[in-house]
Amino acid sequence: MKTQFLQVTGGRIAYDDEGDGPLVVMVLGMLDSRESYRFLRPLLVQAGYRVVTMDIRGYGESSIDWDDYSYAAQGRDIAALVAHLDAGPAVLVGNSYAAGSIMCAAAEAPELVTGVAPVAGFVPNLPVGPVKRALLALVGQAVVAFPSVWGAYLKMAYPTAPPADFAEYRARSVAALPARRKATRAYTTAGPMSEEWLDRVACPVLIVMGTADPDFADPAAVAELQAARMGAPLALIQGAGHYPQAEFPEALAEALLPFLARAHRSPALTA
Repeated sequence: MKTQFLQVTGGRIAYDDEGDGPLVVMVLGMLDSRESYRFLRPLLVQAGYRVVTMDIRGYGESSIDWDDYSYAAQGRDIAALVAHLDAGPAVLVGNSYAAGSIMCAAAEAPELVTGVAPVAGFVPNLPVGPVKRALLALVGQAVVAFPSVWGAYLKMAYPTAPPADFAEYRARSVAALPARRKATRAYTTAGPMSEEWLDRVACPVLIVMGTADPDFADPAAVAELQAARMGAPLALIQGAGHYPQAEFPEALAEALLPFLARAHRSPALTA
């Protein structure tokens, strides 16, 4: 599939575009690329959607060097891409760090967003004490200095059903990190997302979480807090780690498709 690029202030954003129908834009978080959606994308295209997957600043095929890697900057990029596609409002799917970015886009550009589905995301902010905050910073520094730490994490992030190409995918992901130290440092030391964005999200929301996500001590409990905060339904992907789109793509598609149909108000797609 041909990579396309959108020029924004400070660099360019890489994306691909497949299918016809209501628009779905899927965004991945830090330290990885839009390839993570390689199994989910065709399932949604087959179901009748136009699916666009996007690399965030600093990763994948997007420009590496930026002055701003914040949630707000990512949100602006997402909104700019939806506007550029000129295909009507989109449902946004955001994994991990990008969950906060899609909430920003929905809050700041509501006319461009008809639904949001944070997957394994950090919405809302959870209380983090000084000890845990220091540990998180140390982990970030370790990834910057030793990319193999990221490779070790990825093994934990796919605890149940890593895909057949996981070894090759993991090797590519680790090999890409040394050139992206600035982005990695910026993301791993970023401040929390703005709770104010959550209050301004007016479109439908679906909270998605894998029950074996290693990023959370109790993933289901975290997801329930998120769903309560947003007044949203919750989809738990049994056995999935931090990347259900690659570990259990069929289960994630099954959770997403009814939500996509409702968010796009398309009766034909619910039949």
